Amino acid sequence: MKGITSDKACLEHTLIRAFGITVFVSLILVNIAGAAPFAYITNYDSNNVSVIDTATNRVTATVDVRSHPAGIAVSPDGTKAYVVNSYDDTVSIINTTTNKVTTTVKVGIYPQKIAVSPDGTKAYVTNFSNNTVSVIDTTTNKVTYTVKVGNFPFGIAVSPDGKTVYVANDHSNDVSVIDTATNNVIATVPVGSSPQGVAISPDGKIVYVANLAGNSISIIDTISNAVVSTVNTGNPKGVAVSPDGKQVYVAINFLSNSLTGAVDIIDTATNRVTATVPVGKAPGGIAVTPDGTKVYVANYASHTVSVIDTAASRVTDTVKVGKYPIGVAFRHFIDSNVTDQSIKVISNSTEDIGVEETNLSASEEINSVELNNSKNNNSESDNGSSSGGNESNENNSIPGFGLLGSLTCLYGGWKLRKK
Repeated sequence: MKGITSDKACLEHTLIRAFGITVFVSLILVNIAGAAPFAYITNYDSNNVSVIDTATNRVTATVDVRSHPAGIAVSPDGTKAYVVNSYDDTVSIINTTTNKVTTTVKVGIYPQKIAVSPDGTKAYVTNFSNNTVSVIDTTTNKVTYTVKVGNFPFGIAVSPDGKTVYVANDHSNDVSVIDTATNNVIATVPVGSSPQGVAISPDGKIVYVANLAGNSISIIDTISNAVVSTVNTGNPKGVAVSPDGKQVYVAINFLSNSLTGAVDIIDTATNRVTATVPVGKAPGGIAVTPDGTKVYVANYASHTVSVIDTAASRVTDTVKVGKYPIGVAFRHFIDSNVTDQSIKVISNSTEDIGVEETNLSASEEINSVELNNSKNNNSESDNGSSSGGNESNENNSIPGFGLLGSLTCLYGGWKLRKK
């Protein structure tokens, strides 16, 4: 009887431990999923980048870069923002934790746009005046290849699998398709007049190209590398696809009946414009939040960013930024250390049900995660205080900030039960 009681207590202890860890991981994932990203906006004439907390739509920091920043992209892990300085022929690399420039990379002549590979190892920059794309190794922050493309390359996008890069060539009215394994152009696709914006569907099957002078969107099938459809719009400058691939958002430089800009919304099932949302003047940069609930539009001539609610298809907020905003990119708050450790905990717990000791100590796991979260909170809090008293807003949007109390209760309860 004593042995049975002991085995039962051991089993209860293990199940409680597994349950507690599962809840713990769920809390982490919920916090990560619900965390609001930050939007990074390049201000062409201010020579800086505005950082917007998308939870509050307030500018929480301003980062000085070099001359006339244009394109911007954020690394997949959210730790770096890459800013193209068009007059300086460089790319500034911003540490997104400190919001400071850490490195500057020399590229081609009059660079415009930039895209980062899904694995974060490469950044691709269009050099408008010498018809090339610079390939930056993000580990060394050096240009390792220069790819010759069409005339006056502007917009650029990398496929979700990282195997292909699509470049819109403004003066040759075509799109260069680059194989990233060889850095060779493997196809050239004719499109409309003056293509500038490029976006790819989440499944990588379709490329959308905004033809500024052609008043249209060219739709390219990535298997055949041919235009399969054309959607008539206003004069489109930028283009973005929703995370679910169901909508395409097109920044229209100005409406035909006024100087006000707009965003056309295309239903990808029918390739028809289903709504037109007025925004500021001369919109260009455009991006959809990772959760698909909002679209941020940089209004070049209004010095503002319009925030569109995708459910309502209307502007719900307008954020004042620097002079002539032109680029938009989002930073995610995802701590890879936290997610990796969470996976380890789940794995060890499920494998060791019924065993007295797991491979990893739960207390070590929890303390390690708490330390990582604490570091993240401290760094973001410092950044918030340096940008004018937005500490509470920033901290509330960071994964794990509201989590420590729950973790403490879980861990404390487990320790008590163990005793």
